[in-house]
Amino acid sequence: MIYTKEHWKGSVITSPLPPTLVTCAHDGKVNVLTVAWTGILCTRPPVTYISVRPERYSYELIKQSGEFVINLPTKELVRAVDWCGVRSGAKYDKFEHCGLHTEDCVNVAVPMISECPVSIECKVREVVSLGSHDMFIADIVGINAARELLDESGKLCLEKADLIAYAHGDYFDLGKKLGSFGYSVRKNKKRTSKKR
Repeated sequence: MIYTKEHWKGSVITSPLPPTLVTCAHDGKVNVLTVAWTGILCTRPPVTYISVRPERYSYELIKQSGEFVINLPTKELVRAVDWCGVRSGAKYDKFEHCGLHTEDCVNVAVPMISECPVSIECKVREVVSLGSHDMFIADIVGINAARELLDESGKLCLEKADLIAYAHGDYFDLGKKLGSFGYSVRKNKKRTSKKR
């Protein structure tokens, strides 16, 4: 299909995005906030980012500690994801309200969320002020993955995690698999039999 397009002014429309639960802590304060402005910036070394408004309660916790954890939520947590995105940690204990449990990480002094199948430990390397949001560029210093999602060879099978997506104000369940990286150029393995 070829589309006929209208031109609009620049805006944030890249979709879908991963709505994540970001945990942070500093000076005895611990919080979780919802962040969809996140992704991968580099493979070697592994570098990620989150973009946070300076007026958010968690902003100073992350800026002062220099650490955060990106927790990937399942569809069972979609209500918690939404609630943690619209309520402030300055007024609510979001963990208690949403029934979320925490456990210690290995490389950062920030807890991870036990109900999330993947938790990504991050250490801030740079803060970039962009306007409405500041971008925390961070080194990925550890990954915590649910054993239940590993196959017999130890490969992480995220398709079993029931992760969710966020697109233009709405949450979605991920759909069916359409292909895997490189499938468009992969040669079919033809079975050959020896002639007798």
